This record gives sequence, structure tokens and C-alpha cells, in this order.
Amino acid sequence: MPEHNADLVVLGGGSGGYACALRAAELGMSVVLVERDKLGGTCLHWGCIPTKALLHAAEVADSAREGEKIGVQSSLAGIDMAGVNTYKDGVVSRLYKGLQGLVKSRKITLVEGTGRFEGPNAVVVGEDRYVGKKVVLATGSYSKSLPGLDIGGRVITSNEAIRLDHVPDRVVVLGGGVIGVEFASVFKSFGAEVTVVEALPRLVPNEDEFASKLLERAFRRRKITFKTGVKFTGAKQTDDNVTVSLESGEEIEADLLLVAVGRGPNTANAGFEEAGVAMERGFVLADERLRTNLENVYALGDIVPGLQLAHRGFQQGIFVAEDIAGLNPPVIDEAGIPRVTYCEPEVASVGLTEAQAREKHGEIQTLTYDLGGNGKSQILQTQGAIKLIKAGAEGTQGPVVGIHMVGARVGELIGEAQLVYNWDAQAEDVAALVHAHPTQNEAFGEAHLALAGKPLHSHS
Repeated sequence: MPEHNADLVVLGGGSGGYACALRAAELGMSVVLVERDKLGGTCLHWGCIPTKALLHAAEVADSAREGEKIGVQSSLAGIDMAGVNTYKDGVVSRLYKGLQGLVKSRKITLVEGTGRFEGPNAVVVGEDRYVGKKVVLATGSYSKSLPGLDIGGRVITSNEAIRLDHVPDRVVVLGGGVIGVEFASVFKSFGAEVTVVEALPRLVPNEDEFASKLLERAFRRRKITFKTGVKFTGAKQTDDNVTVSLESGEEIEADLLLVAVGRGPNTANAGFEEAGVAMERGFVLADERLRTNLENVYALGDIVPGLQLAHRGFQQGIFVAEDIAGLNPPVIDEAGIPRVTYCEPEVASVGLTEAQAREKHGEIQTLTYDLGGNGKSQILQTQGAIKLIKAGAEGTQGPVVGIHMVGARVGELIGEAQLVYNWDAQAEDVAALVHAHPTQNEAFGEAHLALAGKPLHSHS
């Protein structure tokens, strides 16, 4: 078997793997990057980018439909899914070509094929064996289903949802987490009747309860039906429809059932267990510096327990490359990773929920600033709020440890929010900064003014 040696061998070319490869090459290492499908992985080809393109098309559809509200004589003639897909695929294609060029320019050896890890420090692809002084496992995740629920026909995952050639009349979305509510939002904007089924008591259950309540209120306004706290028991499909059964005894008939119950680690048949990598429920266990139990073997991204977010994997990739190079980068604080759900309205957060903050800090202070007092939010005709959580009781000094936002485009405010959390800023620090008028970002400043005890555009 031909053997090839490199400073670093990375198994998986998604957000985490390619970021690690690029940074390592920049730091002077020889790098082999193994990817079985397409460079860019789930995020670029099946997840973040195509879904956000669909969400933008949905926003344009809503704008056209609602133009008369602001004196624009527009109407929505319909959704041309072939045109939507051409637009979406064009965005993906341009980013893919750019990424390919970047990897080539850094002189990274890109190996296209299914890689299998072999201890202590090699990845085998076909007849070739790539041996690294260090190895990074970054094989990503896949769309999960439920036991007994087979994907096929009218039962689809997000992979099929981004390739639809028509808009269904009725959709049931199984799962009210990030992926579920994003697709529910798209389908509703495109004209479908949508029902979301979530076994937990609220939509986006990993978010602060404040965010769930505001999103549920907005979904009711949009006439998106959701059933929370109810378990799915089965689905039967015919040529014409799919019937979804719930534990309550209710049955819902639809044209499509979108299964959005989360993502599982892509670790089966990759050789990890055979090589002795410590694992739990299919996830690879790694310490805070992303080292596995095997010497010189790291793991990152969706296969490591924690938030399954592309930008988390991306940052972890940079961290690992710098750690290997001896730069001793600071450990990534998982709570400091921003989280955005891109439905309408958007949900964005960073730091701790109120429940987590009470558990960690004991006494806390919370403040909620309604977007109704913000000029740009009025112009955009969005409703929502910003919630801040401070460590320490009212009247005491303490950092802002949680920021939670709901409203159109609030995902664009998360940049400043993550700086506030990650730099341990206090409300007084942010209140002294100037926020441009009229922007939604101004609402962020106003919220901190209020938390600092000097509210302006807010009623006590």
C-alpha cells in the first residue's frame, strides 16, 4: 500500500476540517485534507448556505405579498422553484469555487475519497495510506430520523427539502428546533400550510424561554400551526399523501413530512472505535483542547459533543492548527459561541439562558427591551425584543452573561453581542458606546443603557 507522509492529515473537509487545513498550511505545515464528497461539507452544500438562500427567497416573497402595507403596489404571482433553486445553487457554486481555489493556493493536498482512520496516526483512502505527525478527525454529521421512521417518498429530511421542485400544499415538520422552525418559516412564506410537531414543551427548546414565547407568538400571527409537548407515533404514506399520527390520538394529513429531529455524528464505519478512540453514543470524546485519548489525534466539529454549528467547527479548526503549531491559543468558551435561528422572525443569542445564569451565578438581573421603541424596527415592521442577563443583583456591578434577541434581522446584531459576552463587558461599558441611528443596533445600545440604570426610549 503506497504511503504518504505529512505534518497534518485532516479527515473531513467541512467547515472545521478545511479551516484547520488552511490555518495549518498558513503556519507552514504540510497538510493532507481528505473529503469523501465535496469540499465545504454539509454547511456549504446541504445546510447553512442553501437553507439561508431559501430563507432569503422566502423574505422576498413575503415582501412582495405585503407591499401594499407600505404603499408599494406589489403582489406575489407565485414561487418558481426551478428559479429559486438556480439562485440557491449559484450562491453555493460561487462559494465552492472560491474555497477550492483557496485550498489549492495554500498547496494543501486534497484527497477525494472515503477515508478511514487507522491508529495510531494514519488515514487510508482506497489503496493509499496518509500518515500524519498529527491527525484531525472532522467527519461531521448527518440528518437523523426516529426509530421506525424510514426516509423516502413523502417523508424527507433537510437534504431533500433543499432540492424540492415544487411547493407542497401542506407540510408537517417533525421537530421544533432550529432546522424545523427555519423550514416551517420557508414553507409558510412560499404558500404552504405548515404544522410543526415538537415533543418538548416549547419551540426552539435550547433557547431562553423568553425567545420561545416570542417566536411562538410570531408563528401564531403568521398562522403557522405548532403542537408542542406531544410525541410523534408514526407516519403512513400513500401515493397522494402522508398521515402523521400523534400520541394524543390526533392524525394530520399532509403532502410532505419533513423530519428535522436533529443531527447525529458521522462516525460509523470510519475506523474510530477499532483504533481505540474513546466514544460515547457515536460522538468522539475530546478534552477542552480537542485532544482525543489517542496521542497526536484531535477531533472537532459536529462529532464532538456540544453545539452543532458550522462556525463552532470553523473556530475549533483554527484552534487545533494553532495548538499543534505551539501557539497555545486560549480554550474556546462554548457559551461564547453565537447562535442564530434564521426563521422569520430571527432568534439570536449568546451566553447563558436565565435558568443557566441563576444556576451558575445565583443572583442575577434581567432586562427586556421591546423593539417597539426602535425606529428601524418600526420601519421594518418587525416585533420582538432584546433580553439581557447580568450576573449579580440589581445595583451591583457584574458582567452581561446572556443576550437573547428575537426580531427581523437580529442575527446581524449578534456580532456585538458576542463581544459583550466574551469580553466580560458590563452594561455601563456598552452604554458609553455610540450606536448609529436609526439602526436596530441602536436597540442593543438602549437595552444596555436601561440595564445600566439610565433608560431613555423605554417605559419604566
